[in-house]
Amino acid sequence: MAGLCSFLVTESLPQELSSIKTCFEHAEEFEKNEEREIADRYYLLALQKIKLFLLSEKQVKIANIEKPVSKTSAAKHETASSAISSEILKDAENETPLSSAEKKLAEAALSDAMLPAPATTSVDAHFSDKIIGRIDTYKVKNRETISIIAAKLGVSRQHLAKMNGIRVNSTLKAGQEIKYDNRRIVPLKIQDGIVINIPDRTLYFFRNGKLQNSLPVALGKPVKNRKYDWTTPTGKFTITAKQKNPTWKVPASIRSEMEEKGQEIIETVPPGPTNPLGKYAIKTSIPNILIHSTSEPASIYSFASHGCIRVYPETMENFFYQVRVKSHGEIIYRPVKIAMENNRVFLEVHRDIYGKSPGLELEARKEINKLQLKGKVDWKKVESVVKHSSGIAEDVTLDMLDSAAKRAKSTYRDEHGPVPPQS
Repeated sequence: MAGLCSFLVTESLPQELSSIKTCFEHAEEFEKNEEREIADRYYLLALQKIKLFLLSEKQVKIANIEKPVSKTSAAKHETASSAISSEILKDAENETPLSSAEKKLAEAALSDAMLPAPATTSVDAHFSDKIIGRIDTYKVKNRETISIIAAKLGVSRQHLAKMNGIRVNSTLKAGQEIKYDNRRIVPLKIQDGIVINIPDRTLYFFRNGKLQNSLPVALGKPVKNRKYDWTTPTGKFTITAKQKNPTWKVPASIRSEMEEKGQEIIETVPPGPTNPLGKYAIKTSIPNILIHSTSEPASIYSFASHGCIRVYPETMENFFYQVRVKSHGEIIYRPVKIAMENNRVFLEVHRDIYGKSPGLELEARKEINKLQLKGKVDWKKVESVVKHSSGIAEDVTLDMLDSAAKRAKSTYRDEHGPVPPQS
């Protein structure tokens, strides 16, 4: 791997190299967990990918290093070439045949489909500030429910249930490990302030151009008619005030709803455990829109408010003291997000909860074309991500290694005939 990385300029065929590196990293992860059999299969797969990669016509041409631009670069390339020629490239050029087992493995597992991915591998190290979150496990605390854990992690209850093979209303035990995937793409980067993206129910807090926090939030119900509009509005705003232990002054629209439902009409709610604002409230310049903690923590990462932005109580306290009055922010509506990280294309799609999108697939195609990624994505993967709209950043990269490997094998057979079994 070291020889390959130093020899190949990453701009050459970055997707293939990334695929090989990912395969190698999976092998190391399984080896750390002492799952040697799976680790060995991944190491073998990585080796076969490298062999097939170097057998391809394009890579052999690169390996020959035609017309170096200077003596320095020539010496550098020659040294790098020697480093791997003695191992892999030499085998490829000398037509070292694959064993029948290796051949079947390379053909059947080239897309990694037959091998499991490490269940608890953290992916943070592979991404910059465009993609946050991780694939990991959460250890259940005493009396925690799936709803509470989903609210804390910023995922849906259905996601946790599906990923762990349990029901949404399953009773959890303290110490139980719950797998989750809360990777998401930062929708908009600003220098200082707050960005709230409605479809992904997340608040992003920036300071000095860096993401300080990302907080799962609850937003307005998708109710909009002539009488009521509980959707969270989009637009820019300013933080105008902060209040600890706030008194809730019930808006006229909510008092009207109380009357319609035959409930007691309440004008104000004093500080305390029944106050919907919780212990901390931040006032914005958008009328009647607050960023506040809540007396209903299980509602976080849902559309359950009358338009305000609810934050989980434990995370709201820290955020309350971080954010400053006169800070700026913006509420946006972006159900489709795309990022390019480590030469891989990631697509994240959420439900069009407020019905503002012209079409999720149309938006995905538009964004892909705008970023000039049309030739780098697997459209079947794109269609699948759009269809499921899981709200998780998923890899939709077209793995060029597959086609390169097929061309290499085809060329090999044309020139040398069927691959004989290895003794």
